[in-house]
Amino acid sequence: MASRQIDTSAAEAARTAVPLRKRLRRLVTQLGPSRMVATILFLIVATLFARLSWQMPLVGDAERALYDARATLMAPHVGQDKRIVMVTYNDQTLFNSGIRSPLDRTILANALGNLDQMGAKAIGIDIVFDSPRPDDALLQAQLRAMKTPTWLAYAEQASNPNTIFYEQQKYLQSYLAKVVTATTKPTSVLFRTDGDGVIRNWPDRPKGLPPLMANALAPVDAAHADYRGNIRFLVPARVAKGQEEPVFANIPIDTFAIPMDADMRAAFADLVKGRYVLIGGDVIDNDQFNTPLSRFTDPITGLHETMIGLEVHAHMLAQQLDRDWSNPLPGPSLWVLAVLVVLAGGLTSLIDMRARWVAIAFLGQMIFFAAFPFWLQGHHVDTTTLPAFGWAIGWLLGYAAVGTAARTIGSRQRAFAQSALGKYLPADIAAQIMRDPDQLSLHGERRNIYCIFTDLEGFTKLSHATTPETVARLLNEYLDRLSDIVLDHGGTIDKFVGDAVVAFWGAPISRADDGEKAAAAAIAMYQAGETFRVDLAGEDVPPIGMTRVGLHVGDAIVGNFGGEGRIQYTALGDSMNTASRLESANKSLKTGVLISTEAAEHSGREDLVPMGRVTLRGRAQPVDVLTPRPDLSSEQRARIAALVAAHAAGDKKAYVIAATALTEDFGKDSSIMFLIERLNQTDKGESYVLS
Repeated sequence: MASRQIDTSAAEAARTAVPLRKRLRRLVTQLGPSRMVATILFLIVATLFARLSWQMPLVGDAERALYDARATLMAPHVGQDKRIVMVTYNDQTLFNSGIRSPLDRTILANALGNLDQMGAKAIGIDIVFDSPRPDDALLQAQLRAMKTPTWLAYAEQASNPNTIFYEQQKYLQSYLAKVVTATTKPTSVLFRTDGDGVIRNWPDRPKGLPPLMANALAPVDAAHADYRGNIRFLVPARVAKGQEEPVFANIPIDTFAIPMDADMRAAFADLVKGRYVLIGGDVIDNDQFNTPLSRFTDPITGLHETMIGLEVHAHMLAQQLDRDWSNPLPGPSLWVLAVLVVLAGGLTSLIDMRARWVAIAFLGQMIFFAAFPFWLQGHHVDTTTLPAFGWAIGWLLGYAAVGTAARTIGSRQRAFAQSALGKYLPADIAAQIMRDPDQLSLHGERRNIYCIFTDLEGFTKLSHATTPETVARLLNEYLDRLSDIVLDHGGTIDKFVGDAVVAFWGAPISRADDGEKAAAAAIAMYQAGETFRVDLAGEDVPPIGMTRVGLHVGDAIVGNFGGEGRIQYTALGDSMNTASRLESANKSLKTGVLISTEAAEHSGREDLVPMGRVTLRGRAQPVDVLTPRPDLSSEQRARIAALVAAHAAGDKKAYVIAATALTEDFGKDSSIMFLIERLNQTDKGESYVLS
């Protein structure tokens, strides 16, 4: 292709991936102001999703579900905690007492009397005394007599309006005022649930409330006195197939409410001695809470298990005793991670590698986004604010934003590249190469191609006789006409040399009908030249001659050739030289189009007539040539073919008869008369050497 020179960087880009930095810089410079603003806004939205997803409708629900999965799967599997024991009113207790609400306080008073003498470390009572009972005096007396540190549940309407109203709060305050001593004190039993009704975090500590039960029962370091991170829920370890030992022992309160002597108390003391005792209700449909563990079915029961409030206090107390505080993720770090996630999505869309590596990069990032939050959860990081689902959305939006921008530019570039290729290649071949650039070989390869050379007689004279502007206009018009013919017939334009056109068929993509299309193009180019010559006669310029065309088929080396900085896609080889010599031979043979026998065999044409065997200038190997004569009848073409055949066979008698007859019919046809003249000057099958 004349002037079809490609920058080495562009050629290299077809072999290797375009550097990401270069693609990014090109994206920014080529996107344009409006699309750039739209892309930036889209990236900002992606970043907001990647950071604030916990606060967004629907997306927040997904974040909570993912957190519950992390909290459950990464929860420690432990044996029974010997530091804490739960003493509970259960449904059997209520049935036996015949009292459901308020709970029987005589049972509690008797149990506290026994527990107080068994050496418990501290007692926490998760029962709110917000309404009167006939046995209040008995319980109040026992509470005032307690020697073991005892903490009584307290709640207020201001911080817990859904569970206690004003009259209940006033009664509770008066009740506590009667029992508070140096060892019996109030404690807050406040819980905070998320919007979906699940307890995941430690609650706040309003100033008007006493210490939280876990904080009150056991010492807590000052740094975590107001800890509000996630609750570390524990999962029971399996002790046998299909069996689990609960994390916290749960003993019915009836066990301790019966009258006991010293020996009996000593027998039961091991159940509570040195332990934190939590007393509350374990009643169906009462004081039941959803936790992260509730989202998944219990492997033993197959049910979604809720948790009584007393057990939630136990988990919080165990976490405090273990000092297993989760480290919060600072807000700035979450913003940084959100930006990095969105950038990762955007940069991934710019990766220019094999699909396999792109898939690996994509899957690797998805695995990281899925596994990283679990890893953090397992390493004592509070992930209740970690936007794992938001990261996925942010990554996808970043990928879409930058990818859309890149595709917009890419479509423009492809359109430009295809348009540029279309100047030298047929539209369908250009489209195929855009889809599969490997078809345009970036190195030399041997191909069997059909080569055409053309030349416009008299154009040099015309260029000296008129203005440069006119020469340029006429040359461009002429080359446009011939180029369109090449492309319309599926050929590849190799180069323009002045007014000459060099084209070939069979590369970069070969097709079965290349020979037919090449022959048809050769004739059409000759005819276009004749038309151009007629059209030019109306202008005030010197006349020009015919367009001469040579067509040959043979092997050639096709590919990109050039120097260090520039390359050119072209064909090299004897077939190209032969086509060039055939074009020049037209002048001597007084023809317009010459086609070698090799090319004629694949042309599919019936209007070709043989023009004898010639030895082209500068060539040693003779060539049998033909020229298209659609103006002749099939009978006339057959007579010319018989003439050449008789000469080749050495049949002088037949040759003389044929030559005499043709001379009479074609006396004014210069090409036929010169054919007879050449045959007369040569012996049997001998070639005519052109000077």
